[in-house]
Amino acid sequence: MSEPARLTRARTVAELLDAAFTLPLVGDVGIDGIVGLLPVAGDWLTVLPSTYIVYQGYRLGLPKRACLWMLLLVLVEATLGSVPIVGDALDIAWKANRRNVARIERHVDAR
Repeated sequence: MSEPARLTRARTVAELLDAAFTLPLVGDVGIDGIVGLLPVAGDWLTVLPSTYIVYQGYRLGLPKRACLWMLLLVLVEATLGSVPIVGDALDIAWKANRRNVARIERHVDAR
């Protein structure tokens, strides 16, 4: 798979997870924020697609340290997202997947 295709896939997954819908008074909400409303299990269901973004970063040559940091963001989001109410707000506001894609983009642009 080519470099632009990998980056496009990572962006697409991040947008679906973090900003697939726009809700009045709330703004952009993704599948992560909606599925995260399911107690505990909802937040852990989105870990696999979030990890796919990290995998694409790894395949694009991101340093291992950066990949580990991205995995940490995914785990923190899933763990804190499991907390009722506060976790749901975090899922909607923090957008860890978009942050991880931005990290990948910075790496690709720097090369």
